[in-house]
Amino acid sequence: MITKRIQDTEPILGDEGTEIRQIFHPHNTLNGIRYSLAHSTIKPGKKSNPHKMKTSEVYFVLEGKGILYIDNEPVDIEKYQSIFVPPFSLQYLENTENEELKVLCIVDPAWKKDDEILT
Repeated sequence: MITKRIQDTEPILGDEGTEIRQIFHPHNTLNGIRYSLAHSTIKPGKKSNPHKMKTSEVYFVLEGKGILYIDNEPVDIEKYQSIFVPPFSLQYLENTENEELKVLCIVDPAWKKDDEILT
């Protein structure tokens, strides 16, 4: 069994106002899984970089509100909402509130740098 606390994982800080913490990934679970699970925080008024993934993603909103853009179509998102993003969809998250937007992101198969296309 492997257990982790979000605050004990190393943050990856984006210069656009995001913070990502890779919770589970095949490289840190003894290859026991094929997906990855990450926690992302977006500061108020900030947005993630537009990108496409070769893989599918599911977002689950833990806290806050914002907009998820999928192929330039805005989708209002809020606490406890889940959103499926198909592979190769242009996507990014925008925090439209005065509190942090926190989401879990599940990528299947697991996130790899080569599978992410920044636009």
